[in-house]
Amino acid sequence: MTESRLRTFVTLADTGSVREAARRLYVTESAVSSAVTALARELEVPLVRREGRGLRLTPSGTVYAAYARQVLGLLEQGRAAARGAAEPGRGTLRLAAVTTAADQVLPELLASFRDRWPEVELALEVGPRRQVWSSLEAHEADLVLAGRPPAELAATVLARRPNDLVVVGAPALAASFTLDATPWVMREPGSGTGATAQAYLAERDVAPPRLVLGSNGAVIAGAAAGLGAALVSRDAVGAHLADGRLVVIDAPGTPLHRPWHAVAGADPTPTTLLFVGHLLEAPGWAAAGQDAEWARSHRPG
Repeated sequence: MTESRLRTFVTLADTGSVREAARRLYVTESAVSSAVTALARELEVPLVRREGRGLRLTPSGTVYAAYARQVLGLLEQGRAAARGAAEPGRGTLRLAAVTTAADQVLPELLASFRDRWPEVELALEVGPRRQVWSSLEAHEADLVLAGRPPAELAATVLARRPNDLVVVGAPALAASFTLDATPWVMREPGSGTGATAQAYLAERDVAPPRLVLGSNGAVIAGAAAGLGAALVSRDAVGAHLADGRLVVIDAPGTPLHRPWHAVAGADPTPTTLLFVGHLLEAPGWAAAGQDAEWARSHRPG
């Protein structure tokens, strides 16, 4: 049950294809098949079964894949912690962020952090909230920037920053806005802002026309083009508000206060705390836990 076999099995689980797993891992298809067969033999249960031209995990394989991801994530986290223990400024930091945070909050932070600590090995994963929290749970990310973490997640909130969600629209649409009839543009329910917008309308028992778009940028562009109102982070539309392409609509119950959270696992690595210390020097961020206070007071250099 080697790390290589676990990684091969997880890649096969993600792709559903021996050929694609081999391509991603730069190995032969026979090497992928052999690794998964060896794991199944050791566990004494089948892990995959043929389905059409691809493969599908068996119930045992689905359960085992979740554990395998956590084992691999812990190994990566352990390597990062070991490399950063003596010199946090030369360690590894695996960040994960929801799209709005990645677009609007992280760029300046990452640029200034890179200038200050050029030898830190940075990796950034961007995705919907379900994906980034799953990455943290599986130890595939050291730090997540997103909204409030799920209550069932074993995690440590290290810092917070205010974030207001406002309803915006093109000026002409805003002038005739009504909550129950004006069309809305929004993300899909799997995204944080999409789910919040759906819940906002449901709580007010209204069902206006809705146009679901695939990215925050598309939602903002759609709102600016007059396709509908949108519930978005004020951080994401600052330029549009400044030049008049969008205006804030005085919708009931808004703005919604949804702070950004910087969240790590139960035992943040030294390099993670180095980044949090840097983050706490940025405008608006405040410490939210003992580890964050430690990061701020022990920041190297």
